[in-house]
Amino acid sequence: MWGWTLREVSLALREGRISPTELCQKCLSLIRNTKFLNAYITVVEEHAMVQAGEAEKRLKRGKPLGPLDGVPVAVKDNFSTAGIETTCASNMLKGYVAPFNATVVQRLLDQGAVLMGKTNLDEFAMGCGSIDSIFGPVRNPWGYSEQYRERLGRDHEMEDSDWVIAGGSSGGSAVAVASLTCFASLGSDTGGSTRNPAAHCGIVGFKSSYGLLSRHGLIPLVNSMDVPGIMTRCVDDVTTVLGMLAGHDPKDSTTVQDPFEPFELPGEIDVRNLCVGIPKEYHAPGMSSEAVENWTKAADLFENAGARVVEVSLPHTQYSIVCYHVLCTTEVASNLARFDGLEYGHRSEIESSTEALYASTRHEGFNDVVRGRILTGNYFLLKQNYDHYFVKAQKVRRLIANDFLKAFGSGVDILLTPTTLTDASTYLEFSKEDNRTRSAQEDIFTQSVNLAGLPAVTVPTALSGRGLPLSIQLIGQAFRDKQLLTVAKWFEQQMNFTHINIQELLNNYSVLHKPQNSIGAF
Repeated sequence: MWGWTLREVSLALREGRISPTELCQKCLSLIRNTKFLNAYITVVEEHAMVQAGEAEKRLKRGKPLGPLDGVPVAVKDNFSTAGIETTCASNMLKGYVAPFNATVVQRLLDQGAVLMGKTNLDEFAMGCGSIDSIFGPVRNPWGYSEQYRERLGRDHEMEDSDWVIAGGSSGGSAVAVASLTCFASLGSDTGGSTRNPAAHCGIVGFKSSYGLLSRHGLIPLVNSMDVPGIMTRCVDDVTTVLGMLAGHDPKDSTTVQDPFEPFELPGEIDVRNLCVGIPKEYHAPGMSSEAVENWTKAADLFENAGARVVEVSLPHTQYSIVCYHVLCTTEVASNLARFDGLEYGHRSEIESSTEALYASTRHEGFNDVVRGRILTGNYFLLKQNYDHYFVKAQKVRRLIANDFLKAFGSGVDILLTPTTLTDASTYLEFSKEDNRTRSAQEDIFTQSVNLAGLPAVTVPTALSGRGLPLSIQLIGQAFRDKQLLTVAKWFEQQMNFTHINIQELLNNYSVLHKPQNSIGAF
């Protein structure tokens, strides 16, 4: 039963085949057993059991709040949660407890979801590996899978120093779902931070159209690009969670005013009238032969099913990484100016002057990556640089968005691209490059979608030659999220990807370290 989807576990709860408290206990037990993955920063056991008990009472009365009632979920630790620490994996906010819930978190709770805890991330969501957290890096569960260990070779079986990264910055949320400790999780997606770790961990990662989900209570990185992301083990589950979260929020002026109607995806899907675009500029240097082959097979799959597959051009793609870097750092510099040690968060003990307090607080509270982005952003915003960098980047952003509009205006319904250049790297390989270089490499297929405000979803396809997940990204038209997810479901059905075997994962870890107790039958 560890392979249950969210919908399947929801049905099991309503039919009484398992109770919310029993389910919560099993997930908490699994969180403890997979602690070595470091997916969670905070686990709220007592709080979760209380929520599960309340859900159990409602289900016994036959009055569930919705399809999420009693279902365990997890939330990235940059979403505000009332009464629960929100750290952004930083010294700056370590110990900070928000007095309110982020809107998307509140909407989950209003549906009876059971919050298991807050998940790990790169500090302030700046990174693509989930290795830059003050609580330590997140490990990819597939690095302990039987498939990976077999192909790695038995001579490495007793080595655990070179583990596999989870991707980022929402690596903890991806690992929480992939390791079966919850049935859905929230991440944030500014340039691919939901889709990248979802791809590396073999799950579905969805970024909605900008404005469909509220950002209220999401500690901002880049206001004009940030979107709450949804991670689940199948596309149907994304649709279920989206239906609970989407819609106007008076606390977020960027959410669309039009009412959102929850939808279900059809069981039988016909793609014969679909036109799929293949962006020629996405044949990027550094892409592995397996990623290219995976992309080609996906295109052939659509063509063989009767869809029209055409090459399209997104000519300004080559400028998107630089454009994203300028706009990201400038908004980071503005957003993080609030952390000065006076109102909330870390406060330095050096108080010889106001300037010294500011400087020491920010030096102690932020890591090198965050401080570097703040310095860079402030440089771009200097009076003599503003027009040359910031204004020019905004103009390039418009050109990138127009490229997508022209492609979709030509009759293309969906764009088909890789999600990442390769499968997940090992930590030793990944850490050879600095954060800035790695982010530029890892975000190449994902961040232009955020610049344009479009919806995108990554779907796992197969295992690489090393036994690690490969994925494909589908990009849709703005506010055509239903069409995108419908196509993604059809594609998922053709892939029939097999998720990780949790007992094998625990067994392999126990070989490398101390023995682990069996999780037993579920």
